[in-house]
Amino acid sequence: MRWAFADGWTMTRRDILHWSRQPGPVIVGLLFPVLMVVMFGYLFGGAMAVPGGGDGYREFILPGMFAMTMAFGLEATMIAVTADAAKGVTDRFRSMPMAPSAVVTGRAGADMLNSVLGLVVIMLAGLLVGWRAHTGPLSVLAAVGLLLLLRFALLWLGIFLGLVIKGPESVLAVQILVWPVTFLSNTFVAPGTMPGWLGTIAEWNPLSSTVAATRHLFGNPSWGGGSWLTEHATPMAVAWPVLLIAIFFPLSVRRFQRLSR
Repeated sequence: MRWAFADGWTMTRRDILHWSRQPGPVIVGLLFPVLMVVMFGYLFGGAMAVPGGGDGYREFILPGMFAMTMAFGLEATMIAVTADAAKGVTDRFRSMPMAPSAVVTGRAGADMLNSVLGLVVIMLAGLLVGWRAHTGPLSVLAAVGLLLLLRFALLWLGIFLGLVIKGPESVLAVQILVWPVTFLSNTFVAPGTMPGWLGTIAEWNPLSSTVAATRHLFGNPSWGGGSWLTEHATPMAVAWPVLLIAIFFPLSVRRFQRLSR
């Protein structure tokens, strides 16, 4: 375990050094969620009727924006893993005397640090546009923990997809799918307003559980609803990421071990 941890930390430092030498993409990635907050908070938000009325749409939208930012990180993870594989860097790592899990855990560690920074930036942007948490520190920390847990789970999905797909065309196809999947949730529209089958898909979207749970923990307006998933949003916000980690963490390590030299 000490060997695996040390090698994983070395790979994390490698990714952080890349960011320090090429800060442009990192800065753009941090500013993009801020642009989303401004766009949905002011450009579209004024026309949305949400619980509480008045300016409550910003407090309603922001927890969803936090969760969407965590979900969009999947693209960055997938692109980074694919780029290393395409350049032959991954094969070079496989030939080195390191723990088999070090490359994927190092990628995970670096991306989680970036996600923490991104979450801080978008929460500060939320405070500037009028979002507030109306609960105590423990509830706020629990909400932040659920958001980072979602990111950690989707991170392993991104690593697995990055190891599986081949070529930029496949990356683009997955990127195109990420947007409708993240929007097909309770972030902007109540699932009850959708056609029955579509509302069911939106309710069972893991993102919806995290959004509903964080709205509750932050004390922000919610769509409500009487479905089982709505009433058990917080436990489901834990169960979904744990399930994704249990599936894609071992798959990612196994896929890395079986890559052709």
